[in-house]
Amino acid sequence: MTANAENPVFSIITVTKDNLAGLRLTHKSLEEQTFRNFEWIVIDGASADQTADFLSKTRAKWTSQPDEGPFDAMNKGLKTAKGSYVLFLNSGDTLAEPETLAKIEKVTAKQPDFIYGDALETQKTPEGGAAAPPFYKAAGRYRDLPRGMFTHHQAMFYRLEPIRKNNLWFSIIYDIAGDYDFTARFLKTAKKIVYAPIPICVFEGGGMSQKRAAEGRREEFMIREKLSLVSQPKNVWIYAIQTLAWNIRQKFPELYKRHKGKKRPAEDHDTADKETKQKPS
Repeated sequence: MTANAENPVFSIITVTKDNLAGLRLTHKSLEEQTFRNFEWIVIDGASADQTADFLSKTRAKWTSQPDEGPFDAMNKGLKTAKGSYVLFLNSGDTLAEPETLAKIEKVTAKQPDFIYGDALETQKTPEGGAAAPPFYKAAGRYRDLPRGMFTHHQAMFYRLEPIRKNNLWFSIIYDIAGDYDFTARFLKTAKKIVYAPIPICVFEGGGMSQKRAAEGRREEFMIREKLSLVSQPKNVWIYAIQTLAWNIRQKFPELYKRHKGKKRPAEDHDTADKETKQKPS
């Protein structure tokens, strides 16, 4: 990867364990980017497959050692990062198109603290089965974070300076919702937030957050309570609505896709001086 080693615009952090096939997909996506001033940081949890051998043949900055889970690994990536903006792209996840970083780089010109966009979502297919086309998942409004994550964290760019300034790290007490907790604490400090109405990532569904969705909802409930994001009665209401929505998603997936695929009007993302909407050229 051709990058300014001391001052890359982006640090792409990938955490992985025993997912070489997925890691290859992520690597291919990054190699195809037309914008090259980024670094790829891979934190491997001591995989038993050929991950280390593969990484040794790439230009990634990588380590391979035991960790305390994905959020511990993400902290290790943050400690290594030198980019102005950080994106967490897990093994198996890819950027939406070769021009994704080039488009987002234009958005960074005014140095927002946080940039988020839409996503494409795929589902793991049975071996030998045909892959279904990705479905477009439009981002919600960042100010609706108390109701749950408004987009995939693979579609969120965090400016590194406020992370370091405010000593923000992922809490490893959570197994599923550590990214929700981190994002909520980060947004409390963010002065400028930009919504980019483009798909940023292709998210590989069927992972831990979906397999253990009930546990994730319980952790989000505790995080809302701990950070005083909403009142207790509203917290209970949100938990109930999330549970209902998950059950609807399982029973009526096409209905879920139609609902989540609807983009809000661009102005609906705007909030006074806190957020702007910027269309990448």
